[in-house]
Amino acid sequence: MSKLIVWSADALVYEDLELLQTLPNFKRLMSNCSIIKNVRSVYPTITYPAHTTIATGAYPNKHGIAGNYVFTKQIRNKPWLWFHDAVRTDDIFTAAKKKGLSTSAVFWPVTGNHPDIDYLIDEYWTQGENDTFYDAFKRTGSDDAVLEIIGENALLLTERRHPMCDEFVIRCACDMITRFKPDLLMIHPANIDAYRHQKGVFNDYVKAGVIETDQYIGQIINATKIAGIYEETNFVLVSDHGQIDIKRTIHPNIIFAENGLVSPTENGEIYDWKAMSVSGGASALVYIKDKNDMETYEKTYLLLKKMRDDGIYGISKIYTRDEINEKEHLGGDFEFVIETDGYTSFGDNVTGNLVTGYDNSDYRFGKGTHGYHPDKGPQPIFAAKGPDFRENVVLDKGLLVDEAPTFAKILGLDLPNADGKPVNEIIREELV
Repeated sequence: MSKLIVWSADALVYEDLELLQTLPNFKRLMSNCSIIKNVRSVYPTITYPAHTTIATGAYPNKHGIAGNYVFTKQIRNKPWLWFHDAVRTDDIFTAAKKKGLSTSAVFWPVTGNHPDIDYLIDEYWTQGENDTFYDAFKRTGSDDAVLEIIGENALLLTERRHPMCDEFVIRCACDMITRFKPDLLMIHPANIDAYRHQKGVFNDYVKAGVIETDQYIGQIINATKIAGIYEETNFVLVSDHGQIDIKRTIHPNIIFAENGLVSPTENGEIYDWKAMSVSGGASALVYIKDKNDMETYEKTYLLLKKMRDDGIYGISKIYTRDEINEKEHLGGDFEFVIETDGYTSFGDNVTGNLVTGYDNSDYRFGKGTHGYHPDKGPQPIFAAKGPDFRENVVLDKGLLVDEAPTFAKILGLDLPNADGKPVNEIIREELV
């Protein structure tokens, strides 16, 4: 039985392959690999919805993850969707466990306390000054054997700082490989994503991140060889989304407040609201508090359309909930989605300046961001090599939603609730 390692290099795009293909470890591992050049992500192109799609093969209207954050009216310190109980459909981990396979994940989003991941380090961080790495990761599902690995590598972990955090992810993944030899391992470093947020889409910092990624690939290769599983392992390099360069941030809630839809507090939080915009970076979800309040619904819709038509608020399109569900399979409790003009990010502020500049303290407001429509910008990639993949197949286009069914096919698993289908063109004929 073959094994599978899925590596999501957050925000890696096809243009990065020009450099990556010249580097020693990628060349050593992925020579003659099969590649999908441009993988269409999901809407919104945000890390947590996209990674949940990679793991489930389902669109956001089915798996239930529409952004990175738990919905709340608070502006600052929003809680993230760390825990798996937010996901509404089965994923590749559950399918693997049903077949008796061993599973593992390191920093794969929305996996906190996942009951079907044997060896788990959730993408999570300490909550407050008195919290510890040990308590935080134990709280999100790491067992004693995994906590031992975390302890051995804890000096590498600088939370939410790159590449230190990514080095921790890779070292822990390597230790899982050598100690547990899992049948399925999914890992998620985010150094390239961070550099794009901080510096823009294409620059020398991003090139350095691609070189770091090649070094990490080398560590994973060596771990599989030490474990004696290299020849039986399928390696898949994927990414979740690209990024676009951003010039400014617009805060729709300030316009909402001027029109009596949001009531701010003195310290810039929301005291009460009738309608509220929640940023996803280059898109935003607009909520109506009372679903039966059609007056507020119509007022908000008319206001959004005026903001779009005025041409100065960064809005290129407005979708109703039904429209975006039909067009992009996005569902949720929101009523509208607003889409960027291609250089504007949307913020959550309810007071202060309507337009603000770069803010690298929040990924949504850096020089590069995502969250926009999946047809915009540089596209994610898919590269696969191993005993169950054909060699030298190059496809121009693919779908993110097809990745989990492809993984399931090579592992002999069932994903009956997936929206996608296996990419049979890259799977060896005897498995199709």
